Amino acid sequence: MNFPPDSDAGARAFIERIDALSTHHDPVHEGVRVHWRRFGNTETDITYPPLVLLHGGHGSWMHWIRNVEALSAEHTLWLPDMPGFLDSDKPLPMADGQAPIDPLLTALGGTLDMLIGADTPVDLGGFSFGGLVASTFATRRPVRRLALVGSGGHASLRRLTLDMINWRRPVDREAERVALKHNLDALMLHDKAYDPLAFEIHDVSCHGTRFRSKDVSMAGGLQAAIDTLTCPLLLMWGEYDVTADPRPLVARLTAGHPNRGGAVVNGAGHWTQYERADEVNRQLLRFFD
Repeated sequence: MNFPPDSDAGARAFIERIDALSTHHDPVHEGVRVHWRRFGNTETDITYPPLVLLHGGHGSWMHWIRNVEALSAEHTLWLPDMPGFLDSDKPLPMADGQAPIDPLLTALGGTLDMLIGADTPVDLGGFSFGGLVASTFATRRPVRRLALVGSGGHASLRRLTLDMINWRRPVDREAERVALKHNLDALMLHDKAYDPLAFEIHDVSCHGTRFRSKDVSMAGGLQAAIDTLTCPLLLMWGEYDVTADPRPLVARLTAGHPNRGGAVVNGAGHWTQYERADEVNRQLLRFFD
């Protein structure tokens, strides 16, 4: 099927086709089940470590749907619905002395260890809230390379000009769709034309979200996490990302760190790897080589 699908039915068929390329896994750690999808064949395991990609807030594995085919041709991909999102259980309640992100990381890491082994190095990528999760995750297990796309947790200037709408408040489905489309345009995309696939992913993922990620991302922590890392790091934002001012942010986070590279992707909003999939795929394949 050629991209982009031009109808809601086409969008659902596209998602089903990509999903059919995966195997599904449901390991349970300390009572929390995390749903993982594995893409790629066993031959890719020989050349590279597993590549784990983490989605953003109000998201799911589908945040990476336009990247799966290109990346899985050379890498074994592991894509979770993180705890509290879509097909995974909610993380355990936060215990005394824990950060809000800790129970999520415990379930995520525990189930990944069950799938690939606790001492297996990984390549790691994260989008938006998943970027903050990935950078923190990288401080707790062996990571060969880390790529962050539109990462949250940078605690710097946001450029959001439109207020978000509470999409759970409308009393009918049409009003709910209008609210969801407004939020998709306000936060995620630079191109505001109706995109059936982007809307379907956003709609399904929002309805599957039970973890409040915004407060965690807004609290910061990205700088502190990456400053402890020695692995090669790629920091990427879209030119029009409203969650950051990309060029000065990339310059600040990479200055004086020869192991860090930065990129601003022209023409993209926050959901950079979706809107400019070919360019992001090219950069990620080069970085994870």
